[in-house]
Amino acid sequence: LLSVRNLKTSFFTHVGEVKAVRGISFDVNQGEVLGIVGESGSGKTTVARGILQLLRQQAKITGSALLNGKDLGSLNGPELRQARVDMQVIFQDPFSSLNPRMRVKEILLEGLESLHPDIPASEALGRIEGVIGLCGLLSDSLNRYPHEFSGGQRQRLAIARALVVEPKLLICDEPTSALDVSVQAQILNLLNEIQRSRDISYLFITHNFGVVRYLADEVIVMKSGEVVEAGSAEE
Repeated sequence: LLSVRNLKTSFFTHVGEVKAVRGISFDVNQGEVLGIVGESGSGKTTVARGILQLLRQQAKITGSALLNGKDLGSLNGPELRQARVDMQVIFQDPFSSLNPRMRVKEILLEGLESLHPDIPASEALGRIEGVIGLCGLLSDSLNRYPHEFSGGQRQRLAIARALVVEPKLLICDEPTSALDVSVQAQILNLLNEIQRSRDISYLFITHNFGVVRYLADEVIVMKSGEVVEAGSAEE
């Protein structure tokens, strides 16, 4: 599903070039969970954002990231928008990743209207209500604002926003690290249930080996922008 080869990412600062990712390669198969583990600053999030094409204006990126055989780095406009149907992201902080001025219904509709403009309004509403229920929220959530929810509920909203376009790959950037420990377990159980029921693939970024043991099939360990170890989660 996803094939990353020799991915390198550099940022240019007042002190010169900073090499954040130094040529890493890995694959994510359909229905598989790949965990990326590493200390803070090891380059985990930079890898994710590079794959998602969110760093084009900020960094120099070389190498390739192929989704369904298409090189994401070479896509623009409508082609890149179409690729976003198949890949979505859950960010670390659910509060800053949800627009505080939009109701939940508008937040979820935004992705559908952008990536699936041909879907009738009635079907879009049905899909939104279905994914809200799947993520353990009540239907009256649709008319509320993000600040009216707890941290765990906001992360459920972020998961719902990602799932509503029915992606094949979900990139999870430490989606539980900003939550209380008791809530973390609930969100992990939800993500595990969704992954198994929908046969969706995860690229799961974390620094918690307990999370890796629970969710991942394969793991790569990063340090200073490089892969220093790789293997099955059991190993």
